[in-house]
Amino acid sequence: MDWTEFELFNGIDLNDSFVLGWQAEDQRLSFDLELSIWPASEYYTSAKEGEYTCYRKAVLIFDQIEGYQGLLSIDEAPRSTDASGEIDYGNIDQLFVRGNQYIVEGDFGRVEVQGGDLRLEFNT
Repeated sequence: MDWTEFELFNGIDLNDSFVLGWQAEDQRLSFDLELSIWPASEYYTSAKEGEYTCYRKAVLIFDQIEGYQGLLSIDEAPRSTDASGEIDYGNIDQLFVRGNQYIVEGDFGRVEVQGGDLRLEFNT
């Protein structure tokens, strides 16, 4: 199943969102994101001046996982710096479920996450 079929991502465009970092600890893997949110989402607020949609910071969390592989370290991953000086690590190009695995792909690697639950937590 592709991420576009998850109710969790209704009105959210992962391909237009930015990866700001990631952390792994025990049975948890998380990605810090600046999400592109559209009016269909319950998390939508009016776009700021100069932006064509709402962007909000959130954390994509894989919790109670059995393990993962393929994630580059922050130092190895390609990064870019925008005009305001903020660093990001590209977009989430793909996110899908295959059996009991989540597959997440982007400039940070092709990450295979075994088991667990997926959720979003908003920071702003």
